[in-house]
Amino acid sequence: MLLERTIAQLNTGPMPRARALELARMGYMQWLGGLPGQADYRKAAMHAHAMAAPFRRGAPAIAAFCDLLVESTRMPPVPLDLSLPARRRRGGARARRAEP
Repeated sequence: MLLERTIAQLNTGPMPRARALELARMGYMQWLGGLPGQADYRKAAMHAHAMAAPFRRGAPAIAAFCDLLVESTRMPPVPLDLSLPARRRRGGARARRAEP
């Protein structure tokens, strides 16, 4: 269930590559956090990849998510770049007051 939700959240259509990578990292962490403790990681990752792969052509975030899944199963293991998106201001109180 969480996998389907993650895929739906990542299936947002075309976007800049940097934003797609940010969303894919967050989706990967969401998916990873939802795995049971005793789960076979490699099997779960390949299942997630198989579920997401049909959507990768139209959604760069899903393509990046699939790439993370494949990269995470390679041997020898290497650390993944799972940095969170940079904080940014969205207007604050001034923007809220300016809205009609």
